[in-house]
Amino acid sequence: MGKDLNDFDLPPVNPNSNLEDVGSREVQEEYSIIVEDEHLQARGSLNLDQKSAFDEIMRHSGTAQLIRDARLIIWDEASMAKRQAPEALDRTIQDLIGNRLPFGGKIIVMGGDFRQVLPVVRRGTQAQVVDSTLRMSPLWSAIKKIPLTINMRASTDPWFSEFLLRVGNGNEEMVANNFIRIPDDMAIPYNDERNSMDALIDAVFPSLQINEAASDYIVSRAILSTKNRNVDDINDELINRFCGEEKVYYSFDEAQDDTSNFYPIEFLNSITVSGLPPHRLRLKLGCPIILLRNLDPTNGLCNGTRLICRGFQQNVIDAEIAIGQHAGKMVFLPRIPLCPSEDGMFPFKLNGSSFQFV
Repeated sequence: MGKDLNDFDLPPVNPNSNLEDVGSREVQEEYSIIVEDEHLQARGSLNLDQKSAFDEIMRHSGTAQLIRDARLIIWDEASMAKRQAPEALDRTIQDLIGNRLPFGGKIIVMGGDFRQVLPVVRRGTQAQVVDSTLRMSPLWSAIKKIPLTINMRASTDPWFSEFLLRVGNGNEEMVANNFIRIPDDMAIPYNDERNSMDALIDAVFPSLQINEAASDYIVSRAILSTKNRNVDDINDELINRFCGEEKVYYSFDEAQDDTSNFYPIEFLNSITVSGLPPHRLRLKLGCPIILLRNLDPTNGLCNGTRLICRGFQQNVIDAEIAIGQHAGKMVFLPRIPLCPSEDGMFPFKLNGSSFQFV
């Protein structure tokens, strides 16, 4: 009590110093940052998928300029995407354009039906799945909703359209425990696993050996399944029915930074990750394949593009695009490095090299 600054042993103040020339320490530290070094350090901490997005949406990149010039952006099946995806797009466009309106003031058309498949939350509860949807996003209140009530694809089959609506709205009569009965003319009778699979393939691909060279026949048919194991079994049986030359490709898998070899190669090869082809990829000339990634959208190589195998090389596959405006174009599909982005699925990062189709 009763002391002043002269009672403390403080460093002397230079009376000749100009305080206007002394800036804030935080400001000086910001000015001292080397942007190029920070850029490299930030990029080095990302996985392959994140690096790809980082490089594509740099402020001065061609993709960034394309977003600035776009007058309309269409997002199909937005109801299946986790809400973090459109929120990330919103922040990215705002940053690129410098406009703090939702999506930077751009017109975004999103299509989707929340009665269909919702976003996949690994081991998530119903509440977590609902919370991951676009409807729970702060962006939802800024979106204008336009209901579409006519099923254009099934316009010639009104009974089927009404059946889908009853199922989607939860109005279809239930047999027991939330199960509904599929009409007999829409189902393959189940006898045993083998015979039922053969009957399903025969129903979807009748006279396959006669029509396997017809591109229109091949790409106008598909069998969907909920589990990778069933997909692999059906694909293997279908490949058996093609008569062309056969080629088997194997992926190259490794655990990132596993210098002590804790994870054997055999174990890594046995892992099947959603969205990636199996370790053993069996193909035949003339068989259809579907891309799993956007390799070259400008030339028609997008996620979901259907192609037909036309030739095999050691690390490249010759294929023909079978659908869309690029139908008939020959392309080359190489092996590329892969790093699944499913964080938390394994106690390690799985790296590999494989093809991007099934």
